[in-house]
Amino acid sequence: MNQKLGKASVKLEEEVYILNSASIAGKKEGEGPLGLLFDMVGEDDLFGCNTWEEAESSLQKNAVYLALGKAGVKAEEISYIVAGDLLGQSIATSFGIASYNIPLLGVYGACSTCGESLAVGSMLIAGGFADKVVCVTSSHFASAEKEFRFPLEYGNQRPLSASWTVTGSGAFVLGAKGVVTTAKEGPRARITGMTIGKIVDYGLKDSMNMGACMAPAAASTLEQHFIDYNSRPEDYDRIITGDLGSVGQKVLIDLLRDKGYDISAMHIDCGIEIFDADSQDTHSGGSGCGCSAVTLSAYILKQIEEGNWKKVLFVPTGALLSKTSFNEGKSVPGIAHALVLEQV
Repeated sequence: MNQKLGKASVKLEEEVYILNSASIAGKKEGEGPLGLLFDMVGEDDLFGCNTWEEAESSLQKNAVYLALGKAGVKAEEISYIVAGDLLGQSIATSFGIASYNIPLLGVYGACSTCGESLAVGSMLIAGGFADKVVCVTSSHFASAEKEFRFPLEYGNQRPLSASWTVTGSGAFVLGAKGVVTTAKEGPRARITGMTIGKIVDYGLKDSMNMGACMAPAAASTLEQHFIDYNSRPEDYDRIITGDLGSVGQKVLIDLLRDKGYDISAMHIDCGIEIFDADSQDTHSGGSGCGCSAVTLSAYILKQIEEGNWKKVLFVPTGALLSKTSFNEGKSVPGIAHALVLEQV
């Protein structure tokens, strides 16, 4: 039976594995430090489609296709897809994966959606409600700008605190212990536990500084995780946030130091890793649902597989705003979910 820890955490006693995964990224992301690790990189960010939204849907569809193939699993073997994106009504997801004809649980955690989908998928499997689950999410620079900020044609200036929405999709095939597949390679990692985050709102209203808006939520989730698990930062090889960027990273480290936790030695951020700060003009770094998803699939799981990291705390972060809430003068709340990933 699964063990609930403390206020907001779960320790999975039934083993859940990431059987395999796939990452698809845009041209700019392919030119960054992780470019050679992605399964597919688009030469054209429209990916052969007519609109940015259609392009994002195709990202999800193709990422799921690649992940299923790498995992040696057929679509009809999947019990549920747990998926979401940044667009209104999650249209990238609904139009992207409809053709798979698999029951869908749509989730929304803004840029933390990768973590939320993996948490829900893991609990479904550990609870005996499914043998295999696909988790997928995506973002697209152009569709996100159109949804949350300004159309590209406007050509607005971006402050140095702004992040660059990653064009990409990451898909993950989860399975219970002993599931049968035709894959030649074994599982990439185990998901052994999680801490579900709460909404944290410090009253910040700058949508061009989402790192600072999300950092308090990341600090809250990490503090709760350490309390619930009776652990310390040094128990993990890496603590990896989703898309705080260089600005949010500083805020997070300071907030946790005030709480008695120093993560500076083992903290990295997907938004910092995915772009080259010197040669790519992305200001604070990368963001978006696709940021943590493609970085997890292409980079983090590779490090776990190779034994460079044996235990990782993966903490995707999200800013819970919409163009309506922003235009009405509301603040930008944040949320973050943590997953414990371990070497098989």
